[in-house]
Amino acid sequence: MASSPEAADPARRLVLLASVFAVAVAGLVYELVAGTLSTYLLGGSVTVFSLVIGLFLSAMGGGAWLAQYVDDGLERTFVLAELALAAVGGSSALVLFAAFAWLGGGYVVAVAVVCVLTGALVGLEIPLLLRILERRTEVRVAVSQVLALDYVGALAGSVAFPLLLLPHLGLVRAAAFVGLLNAAVAGWALHALRDRVPQRGSLAAGTVLVAGLLGGLMVGGGGLTTWIEDQLYDDHVILARQTPYQRIVVTRWRDDVRLFLDGHLQLSTRDEYRYHEALVHPAMAAARAPVRVLVLGGGDGLGVQRVLLHPGVREVDLVDLDPAVVELFSGDGPLAEVSGHALDDPRVTIHATDAVRFLEKSERQWDVVIMDLPDPHDPALARLYARTTFRLALQRLADDGALVTQATSPFHAPEAYWCIVQTLEAAAADLPVPRRVHPGFVEVPSFGTWGVALAAPLDVDPGAREVVVPTRFLDATALRTMWQLPGDLSRREVEVNTLGTAVLARYYRRGWMGWQ
Repeated sequence: MASSPEAADPARRLVLLASVFAVAVAGLVYELVAGTLSTYLLGGSVTVFSLVIGLFLSAMGGGAWLAQYVDDGLERTFVLAELALAAVGGSSALVLFAAFAWLGGGYVVAVAVVCVLTGALVGLEIPLLLRILERRTEVRVAVSQVLALDYVGALAGSVAFPLLLLPHLGLVRAAAFVGLLNAAVAGWALHALRDRVPQRGSLAAGTVLVAGLLGGLMVGGGGLTTWIEDQLYDDHVILARQTPYQRIVVTRWRDDVRLFLDGHLQLSTRDEYRYHEALVHPAMAAARAPVRVLVLGGGDGLGVQRVLLHPGVREVDLVDLDPAVVELFSGDGPLAEVSGHALDDPRVTIHATDAVRFLEKSERQWDVVIMDLPDPHDPALARLYARTTFRLALQRLADDGALVTQATSPFHAPEAYWCIVQTLEAAAADLPVPRRVHPGFVEVPSFGTWGVALAAPLDVDPGAREVVVPTRFLDATALRTMWQLPGDLSRREVEVNTLGTAVLARYYRRGWMGWQ
């Protein structure tokens, strides 16, 4: 009985099937690199990711369509496609960083070109591999194996990117590492298919060249990223770190240290006291006896620092999603002095988890809840300001307690500001303990006019309370006037933000679009 084509050369078939898996991993990672980097640079994660994925997948379709015109030299074309993908995909993050730094508005064109090229090359590879395998395996078996490995490889890439590649290598080196994987595929395919690839010398030299360039990028990628980020920020970048959750960048100019998360300014040490005093002290003064305090967000510890000034405080729970931010500002972290080592105070307990999940699982009550969370520039962050989130937070509040949240800029994004205020009002109306929501604002030079919203007991007038701790900014006059909004910041008619609509993200982007 004659042996089947499938059994004729099992070693070669195994190499080809392994190539399918590697190609799928690489393709998915390139897609995630482009989407993550564009989100970091442009914001609006859902919109950006949707456009990147759509463009990438359509380009894959174009590449698959082009594969039909490859009649001869399938193996050579496959090796060339792998080398091209290694070069383009492996350098994609560096190219996009540079495009944003030096092309400005041309970044959108650059990301479109990168997505089209990488997508088309990924789409070209699978049909070529399938046709090569068909020569050695029955068609039905080849199709099943290729598709199965393609899907499994995509899963492997989607798991490896957030858990291993991104936190340990960063975007530039993660792309280069996967580019090396494509170069390795080209090398082992060239060896396994050597009897069907003429003039292998030039391809082998090309493989060594591409691998060498990507290896250099792996070694120097961190320094290159920092150098390019120096071009993106006005001040010198003293620290840049990629975590599974966000890109952390710290800059310094003279005595001003600034923290950026995913490209958004979070604090400037030169004037942060204005923001944190206005956020923390009115809420502490509005609560009847602030002993237990919950801070959601604020991993920099600057809000906690103000909380601990109040003599009655015995327990502070800080909830921040990203432990890397907390590490920067605590213990031996490089920025621990910024908050006076507030996070190392024995009264402080740190919880590295999502704020909403923490509220859902906790059964404790606090006298003050301070929501020092990132701006709602995408739907994922807008959920932190949803009606159900505010309701959860208010339910965890003592009857005579107070809740305060930052509320973005009432000047630059008035619809977003009033959406937060009215959503908090709607959440307060859902609960049996009556509270009044007080919209307020503070002028912070680094940010401009900034909003807060305070939910306090009905008998509390926040402008008439007394702040009994030392302050630099918030004296009796500032405390009284921060609740007196001028005419150009007056109430707008907006929808309440819910998990289903995430309308707050739309208001936020619409407001800030004209100022960027």
